[in-house]
Amino acid sequence: MSIAGPDGRPVSESELGDLWRQYRDEGIRWQRDRLIEHYAAVVKYVAGRLAAGLPRNVEVGDLVSAGMFGLIEAVERFEPERGFKFETFAIPRIRGAMTDELRSMDWVPRSVRTKARKIEERSGHLQAKMGRAPSDEELAEALSWTEGQLNHAQSQISTAGLVALDELTGPGGDELEMTDDSRSPLVYMDLVSERQLLVEAFAAAGEREREVMGMYYIEGLTMAQVGGVLGVTESRVCQIHAKAVVGLRSRFHTLGNAHL
Repeated sequence: MSIAGPDGRPVSESELGDLWRQYRDEGIRWQRDRLIEHYAAVVKYVAGRLAAGLPRNVEVGDLVSAGMFGLIEAVERFEPERGFKFETFAIPRIRGAMTDELRSMDWVPRSVRTKARKIEERSGHLQAKMGRAPSDEELAEALSWTEGQLNHAQSQISTAGLVALDELTGPGGDELEMTDDSRSPLVYMDLVSERQLLVEAFAAAGEREREVMGMYYIEGLTMAQVGGVLGVTESRVCQIHAKAVVGLRSRFHTLGNAHL
């Protein structure tokens, strides 16, 4: 995406670099506004991916509006000289602003939250007992549910937007990078430890769950596209995604307690 310079021409990559340096040196409002305009597409991208797993009554426009505050903060705080890509720095802040907005809505039914807690608790118990991720059949039996009831609950949890990989490391999507001089070495070590725990938790997930998570979070495929690759419906992918993230959250906290 290109933006216009003072003479109306699109800004090239080299000119964008110059614009960043000028803004860091001078801090003029129009420079900031042009950077925000340039990266606005990133907000729309994040909003589109986040909205894909949310109820239809959640407006993408509301997510974009919230995400713009995260983008503004990222532009004001970004330091190009540290060598990080702006998108890497900005996306967690944009997503965090959107997540905060969703939390403020508090539209998730209490019954769905209760089911999510039950699944997380039983999944963690079975994981600790068996040393591996439980199957749907095992998890349903532990919950005294049928597999159909478990699948329905996972669909409700996914639709309600209660599962997001980013929430495993806390509100706002705190990322692993030393971009703030106020962070002490101890805080940085905590972030490294959290990331390692997440890697361990992911390794313990089932093969199909790892496939879904990899295609959705790493390759950037939509739920529908993941379903096409795996030969299952989009609804089934949402169920697998919900089970995967709830299981990851449970294993993440179990491993965290074990490392204390």
